[in-house]
Amino acid sequence: MKLLQRKHATQRRFGPDSVQVQPTSLRIGDGLCATLAISGYPREVAPGWLEPLLTHPGRLDVSIHIDPIPSPVAADRLRRRLARLESGLRADHEHGRLLDPGVEAATEDAHELAARIARGQSRLFRVSLYLTVHAATQGELEEACAQVRAVAAGLLLDARPAAFRQLQGWVSALPLGMDNLNTARTFDTPALASAFPFTSPDLTTPLGPTAVLYGSNATGSSLVAWDRFAQPNHNSAIIACSGAGKSYLAKLEALRSLYRGVEVAVIDPEDEYARLCSAVGGAYLHLGAPGVRLNPFDLPTEDRRDGDPLTRRALFLHTLVAVMLGEVLDKASKAALDRAILATYKQAGITFDPHTWNRPPPLMADLAAALTASGDAKAAEVAAGLAPYVSGSHRALFDGHTTTRPDSHLIVFSLRDLPDELKAVGTLLTLDAIWRRITNPGERRPRLVVVDEAWLLMHDPEGARFLLRMAKSARKHWAGLSVVTQDAGDLLTSAAGQAIIANCATQILLRQAPQAIDAVTDAFRLSDGERHLLLSAEPGTGLLAADSAQSRVAFHVLASEQEHRLVTSAPSELAHFDEEGEQ
Repeated sequence: MKLLQRKHATQRRFGPDSVQVQPTSLRIGDGLCATLAISGYPREVAPGWLEPLLTHPGRLDVSIHIDPIPSPVAADRLRRRLARLESGLRADHEHGRLLDPGVEAATEDAHELAARIARGQSRLFRVSLYLTVHAATQGELEEACAQVRAVAAGLLLDARPAAFRQLQGWVSALPLGMDNLNTARTFDTPALASAFPFTSPDLTTPLGPTAVLYGSNATGSSLVAWDRFAQPNHNSAIIACSGAGKSYLAKLEALRSLYRGVEVAVIDPEDEYARLCSAVGGAYLHLGAPGVRLNPFDLPTEDRRDGDPLTRRALFLHTLVAVMLGEVLDKASKAALDRAILATYKQAGITFDPHTWNRPPPLMADLAAALTASGDAKAAEVAAGLAPYVSGSHRALFDGHTTTRPDSHLIVFSLRDLPDELKAVGTLLTLDAIWRRITNPGERRPRLVVVDEAWLLMHDPEGARFLLRMAKSARKHWAGLSVVTQDAGDLLTSAAGQAIIANCATQILLRQAPQAIDAVTDAFRLSDGERHLLLSAEPGTGLLAADSAQSRVAFHVLASEQEHRLVTSAPSELAHFDEEGEQ
């Protein structure tokens, strides 16, 4: 038995007063600990396979030491390993002995690994895994060690006490990067990635370069990271009641997507993204402010044209006019509107000839004039409905050509300056501007489109159909649509809303109102426990569901202090931040 005593009082704050070394344990101060070294591993593992150890209810330190092996050294070791294995197999065959299944499996694995290393698809690492168990008494320590060894045995891990080397094992478990036991095992890249200690076992989808950290697992110690661009489609829906943290999560995801090189466009109804946009140097467009306009008649420039842009503009104008009038047009009105749209472009010198597409486009007032001049009764009704947008109180949004064409890694369209009667129209205009940017064939890159408070558009049938078309087509252009709403009924009670949910591979549910929980439960097939979670969840706590019921995890949103300052919208915190800035 050996006793180590610290001599200097200045060192006591950094460690225990004494360490008493025993053959199978250590007494550190008033407690005991024992280190178990992992000497045997399973042949195959799945992502998050260390989760049972990380979520062990007792006090358990799990330490992993990783040392990369240079590729030339790894290749040489594999060649020697293969030579020994194949030599053993040949010897068994020549002497008529039964072949060892374990040796055959090891030979196949070595051949496969050598091929991956030769192609540069994998690397080798020396990995050591140690488990340090803590307890108050010797009896409790023995019982805790037995429990940990049982958990490890369930994972096909062989955990052995570091007999007579407990001091070295304890030091190896400290965050010092020192492996004093040196009981390493060779891992390849996929096996090491599966051992990543923060991988959630509830989400088995592989993570790519655009993965985003959402938060911590609510039922364990792992982290929840998700890559929307690795899913069958790249869309997501965030549904929660007011104050549950849906906009907080949407802003945090947008910020972290920027870290990963994803271009982000946001429709912001309440001016909540201004501080975030300013902090990252994005472009902020106040739609509805004096002199800020988006002309819906604009044709794409030459470098952004694909197919027949004039026909697509005419189809979008049909949708826009229907939203402006607040009703679905009948067949006669649609025919009259279509003739007037083509006549308006023709009067501006723009036809189906591509050489005319660079000319200045017409305005909404020109369309109203063409409808009036046609002499058709249905056209006159449509023109009368457009009067507020041409000569009335809403004309500021349409009485001129486009004033700005923002181009940035983050583009935010603020609708706060628009009256409530125009927010659905403004949302549709900005979605169209974003969609034209996304579909540019000359600029392929991952993009995220955030539609905050999507209920503003879902109230209108034509607007909901436009959002649905965007949800269905976004994947083809390497884009993801994030639909954020506090009114679950808008999505779950309409055919277009249900279709949008069906086209969202990622679904995030935060706290739900009691009035909406029945519809949410039926739509997402929630269990009783999940239903209770969503009714009682704290702000920022929710459920991430992939493929509806096959892969789900409860999580809590995590943000750093600086990220929190950028994404919070709590008035009390914003006032405090403003006071700090003034000081």
